[in-house]
Amino acid sequence: MFVDKAKIYIKAGNGGNGAISFRREKYVPAGGPDGGDGGDGGDVVFVVNTGKHTLMDFRYRKTFKAQSGEDGRGKNMYGKKGEDLIIEVPPGTIIRDAETNRILADLTKPGERRILAYGGKGGKGNAKFATSTRQAPRFAREGQKGEERWVILELKSIADVGLIGYPNVGKSTILSILTESRPKIANYHFTTLTPNLGVVKTRFDKSFVMADIPGIIEGAHQGVGLGIDFLRHIERTRILVHVLDASGIEGRDPIEDFYTINKELESFSKELAQKPQVVAANKMDIPSAQENILRLKEELEGKGIKVFPVSAATAKGFDELLAELIKMLEELPPLEPFEEEWDRLDEIIEEEPFEIEIEEGVYVVSGPAVDRLLGSVNLDDYESMQYFQRALRRLGIIDALRDMGINDGDTVRMNDLEFDFIE
Repeated sequence: MFVDKAKIYIKAGNGGNGAISFRREKYVPAGGPDGGDGGDGGDVVFVVNTGKHTLMDFRYRKTFKAQSGEDGRGKNMYGKKGEDLIIEVPPGTIIRDAETNRILADLTKPGERRILAYGGKGGKGNAKFATSTRQAPRFAREGQKGEERWVILELKSIADVGLIGYPNVGKSTILSILTESRPKIANYHFTTLTPNLGVVKTRFDKSFVMADIPGIIEGAHQGVGLGIDFLRHIERTRILVHVLDASGIEGRDPIEDFYTINKELESFSKELAQKPQVVAANKMDIPSAQENILRLKEELEGKGIKVFPVSAATAKGFDELLAELIKMLEELPPLEPFEEEWDRLDEIIEEEPFEIEIEEGVYVVSGPAVDRLLGSVNLDDYESMQYFQRALRRLGIIDALRDMGINDGDTVRMNDLEFDFIE
């Protein structure tokens, strides 16, 4: 079974609690605080695995939780960090927030990784709260909760070339001829219930991925038949090969078929309808196709759409079609990410305030925006640090510090993080 949409719940691990502990050793009757910090919770990480082609793994399992961090212990022992939860998805997976429908990730590249739920930071042990005036703190900080959300996974097949057309026009047979794919083929409508993929290896020493998109019928954009579920798979392709039954053996006119299918594409997505198209006029081995091929070429080639007569039954006419596809693919720009991803920082900017106070010469920045930001970055990671610096500017924290008269070298504190301000 092919599953191309799934809704799952993901939760990152909670941070471990900081420990409250004091040294208890022989000859040390009043030992100082030695409670260690809790470990950070594990993240929920989505990773592209090219060996996966469906979302079948999410059909029965709906809940995914990363490991929480361990609590801190005495003798300044830190809790262990929770293990990240790795969730593997096929290339072409779009992940949306179920509540807002925002695009969280558009995963296309092999091995691409994206953290979609950050683990909570571990709490500080009481040893971190000792000062010259507070030498025996009897408190520690609890670990932060890990992020959690319901997400919708949606698979849009990635292929260079997509075969489209009415059911039973020969798309699956053409795919089996041109590739090593062996889709199930039978003589009835909607035989193909999944977007079959195959690699076309040509005599030009070039190769590309071709997808047999299940048959589209009139009204598909409104969900008629298997409509929208399959139209989404065409959106990833760079070129569309419109397969027509040139013989008209089922009583339909191939020219009318061409315009009907394209009307469905445009109703679903104008961008989709504007993709480059060529026509594969199939079933040329049937006598009635000879008359129709002339009509097709006269109708379409004047509009810049090339028509290639082919016969899947006799495996003839495909060399010219493949040569044209290779030429078009070389001239087209590479595939870009399909959807614009939502920047999680936008939500913080919209909803979360911050405030700045000066305490003993230290600029203390606090508030929900700071908590959310620090909870979503790993300060030991270079890319995450770059994100952190950009976030400070977008949140307006840098400008606010300047307005308060901060100078290079002054100290800034955000929760437990301290750093020197450098313009």
